[in-house]
Amino acid sequence: MTTTEPGTLLTPAPDRADWRNHRMGRFLEGIESTRGVSFVDYEDAWAWSVEHLEEFWQEVWDEFEVISHSPHTAVLTDRTMPGAQWFPGATLNYAEHVFRSLRARSGDIMVTSRSQTNGLVEWTGARLLEEVARIQAGLVARGVRRGDRVGAYLPNIPETLAAYLATTALGAIWCAVPPEMGPQSVLDRLTQLDPAILLAIDGYTYGKRDLSRADDLARIRRFLPEAETVLLPYLDPEATAPEGAETWAEFTGRTGSAADTTAHDAGPAAAQGTEPAGVGQLPEIHVEPVPFDHPLTVLFSSGTTGRPKAIVHCHGGILLEHLKAHGLHFGMSDADNAFWFTTTGWMVWTMGMSSLLLGASVVLMDGDPNYPSADGEWSQWAAMAETGATYMGTGAAYLGACAHAGLTPGKTWDLSRLREIQCSGSPLAADVAGWVLEEVNPDLLLAPTSGGTDICAAFVGASPLSPVWAGEMSCRPLGVAVAAWDPEGQTLHGEAGELVCTEPMPSMPAFFWGDENNERYEESYFGAYPGAWRHGDWLVETERGSWVITGRSDATLNRGGVRLGTAEFYAVLDALPSVQDTMVLHFEDSSGMGKLVLLVDAGEDFAAGEAAQDAARREALEKTIRTTLRSELSPRHVPDHVVFVPSIPRNPTGKRLEIPLKRIIQGAVRGEVMDVGVVARPEQVDDTVARVKEALGR
Repeated sequence: MTTTEPGTLLTPAPDRADWRNHRMGRFLEGIESTRGVSFVDYEDAWAWSVEHLEEFWQEVWDEFEVISHSPHTAVLTDRTMPGAQWFPGATLNYAEHVFRSLRARSGDIMVTSRSQTNGLVEWTGARLLEEVARIQAGLVARGVRRGDRVGAYLPNIPETLAAYLATTALGAIWCAVPPEMGPQSVLDRLTQLDPAILLAIDGYTYGKRDLSRADDLARIRRFLPEAETVLLPYLDPEATAPEGAETWAEFTGRTGSAADTTAHDAGPAAAQGTEPAGVGQLPEIHVEPVPFDHPLTVLFSSGTTGRPKAIVHCHGGILLEHLKAHGLHFGMSDADNAFWFTTTGWMVWTMGMSSLLLGASVVLMDGDPNYPSADGEWSQWAAMAETGATYMGTGAAYLGACAHAGLTPGKTWDLSRLREIQCSGSPLAADVAGWVLEEVNPDLLLAPTSGGTDICAAFVGASPLSPVWAGEMSCRPLGVAVAAWDPEGQTLHGEAGELVCTEPMPSMPAFFWGDENNERYEESYFGAYPGAWRHGDWLVETERGSWVITGRSDATLNRGGVRLGTAEFYAVLDALPSVQDTMVLHFEDSSGMGKLVLLVDAGEDFAAGEAAQDAARREALEKTIRTTLRSELSPRHVPDHVVFVPSIPRNPTGKRLEIPLKRIIQGAVRGEVMDVGVVARPEQVDDTVARVKEALGR
């Protein structure tokens, strides 16, 4: 992999005269014409958008022809946070805007599912609308109404998408937890909501393993006695519903063979959207107009530092923010086929399904992308090549793993249609950014992005009108007033400060479910700076006007009064070919320097080997690591201890769980500070803790 220095210009901004080649450019030129303003560059346009929030969001509303069943009396009645009220008086429905796109493309393949459980499934717009109608009829028949919660223990497959749209069209509230979560993690989330119905699968295939969820589902149902359960046969097409539950076939009003009633519906009827034999007239899809701030979906925080927060997102906020993001920043249209690698519980799933708002089709994937190998038939690259994807949403950690494994996706697969890669979950190292353009496609737009489940959107990211620099994020999105602040609330340039958002966004949470008097909500975001959202990331604005996340502000190291961001460690360490993964922990002491511990995953065999040659290899790698950190960063970055571990604890989005692991090492009870149900390879956490404790002499 070629070395790329941070800040290297990878893609220049288009000339101002070429803005008209992008929808964002045409949108901004329209504002110039109607509002009597002039934008020299993207930053000019961004500044106008946050200074004139009301005018900007009205322009977005008009650009994308938002369907409203009653007019709004204002765009924003009060900018005070928390409590900003958007578009009072308007009644709308998120799902109705997806239906508009599906009806316009009823005969086109709109959903392609690539699953290790049931293979390739393709649904047209008409087929997806049919499933929405059937599911919604099932919900209504069982008493589900506006405001009720529907829980989904479902993977990333077409039926899940259909159930999401059917639920939210009714004004009921959607909540999904992926089936890879353990039962306690599921219950920590769903018991907060008291769902009226639980939609679930029997199991799934991950790589070469068939994983039944029958026992887990039984335990979940015991603690949700009021919820009716519907079973979708997925792992076993002939699976029967457990006692007291019903099958998907019964729920959706179908008759006929099992092939017509399971998640293995991939035949001609599925492709053309025709009805199985023996089924009468399909019911009409009901769309319930709801206020702008009516709950759409509940997303949960990771649960890595306590009970997961039940973050409620509203119809209008997600609709407007995602129309802006997909339509302007991503340039999404009906010419796109968007691949998003995500589980159903991640905010990226909600973001990805919004590709349909702009008429794009979507590619869903369920399974292990490293099976049977990183460059195997189930890799994300293979999935995109097979489906002709034009847009990729993935994790920065996945791109890093592919780069360090020496993959050459652009040579191995036909990715000629791929025009943009958006990555999130963790910072994208400069070397990996260079690798993407060198080994995937030099002409694509690389869009490292940082946002959060909290806003289901981005705080910093990319635009088609901005340059791309290696290891950095290009811009602040339109309408998003982000800055880096010092503890006194002063704006910083060139040094790390707290990421704050100083003006309201439509997609900020409506509230936390069960949060009396909004106390937890206000403490989470507005406790540090009254009236300004503090997100908990360290943010740096570079001299180029680009942005770098240097780590979580609560994970920042203080060595003798000097703050060190964890991201700068990872940017250097991720480039070392012998290192698979790393984590930096700092344990404070009275000296002010503390103990800096570096966890290194160089492969399970490497960490466990006891032979003399294994010890020599570890010693040599440790020396390389120390020398590299000293020369590339500073002597303060050299760790006191290097500990080789079998794995680095990460959540499903790829985020390193630094704070929860540190608290466990310091003596906290694991289940209270780390939800192992969201940890990749949770069985190795105890081993990792023991090795660090041994190094620290605890």
